[in-house]
Amino acid sequence: MAQAPTHEQHDPNIYFVPHGSRWPVIASVALFTTMVGFASWLNEASWGRAVFFAGLVFLALILFKWFADVVTESLRGYYNKQVDTSFRMGMVWFIFSEVMFFAAFFGALFYARQFAMPWLGGEGDGVMTNALLWDGFSSAWPSAGPAQVGGQFQTIPAWGLPLLNTLILLTSGVTVTIAHHALKGGRRGQLLLFLGLTVLLGCLFLYFQAEEYIHAYTELNLTLGSGIYGSTFFMLTGFHGAHVTLGTIMLAIIWLRCAKGHFNKDSHFAFEAVAWYWHFVDVVWLGLFLFVYVL
Repeated sequence: MAQAPTHEQHDPNIYFVPHGSRWPVIASVALFTTMVGFASWLNEASWGRAVFFAGLVFLALILFKWFADVVTESLRGYYNKQVDTSFRMGMVWFIFSEVMFFAAFFGALFYARQFAMPWLGGEGDGVMTNALLWDGFSSAWPSAGPAQVGGQFQTIPAWGLPLLNTLILLTSGVTVTIAHHALKGGRRGQLLLFLGLTVLLGCLFLYFQAEEYIHAYTELNLTLGSGIYGSTFFMLTGFHGAHVTLGTIMLAIIWLRCAKGHFNKDSHFAFEAVAWYWHFVDVVWLGLFLFVYVL
């Protein structure tokens, strides 16, 4: 068997495979640490919060270095069309996994609204459940459940900040698309302008979501502990906000790479991957706006 070429010897006609990469194992340790800290924090362990943020910082540093290596390999010409196809397939499967991730939470929301609440209210097979356990409970949505976990709360009107954030994200989808066409057309100034606007719109969305959360907690008594509605509301909107945060960071990094001239009209998959991810974030938010805020 022929020996695989080193970085310095690499033949562009041969599929490039990095040798002895340590980043996947280290990133797994960092991710495990982060999730252990997060789970412990939710269970009110005194050390959970510190471990969560330590793991998060560790993970961010690892990913920075890992992606820096990938960027360096790309700029040195190690990747051919086969590698490009692999990257595209990997991104498609990653977005599919994210679709399934949010589908689970949307499924939980649907199950609670369409099945669990009516059963607790005495409909269908839930007659005895209502009579023996929750006599007098009337099924309605939104609800903290028959035990009123977390107490009474108010919901956030759909036509205030949620509508504004919807318009912001839809606009950002337009600006990133314009930036993509500018990249393919070789219009560097337009590319940097509209990609920068996309980053700013992402930041603006996160600012208004933070304002919404503060309002919910301080004035509406709507918290993560507000029964089934509070838990599904904050899990869906919170994880979406985390994805917007990640997408905004990626867009900012792509802006810096564009400013350095890393891409051209024929080779810019990193830009396309982030644009795909951003459009996915837009679509998920439309589902959130409709099923969480409006209906």
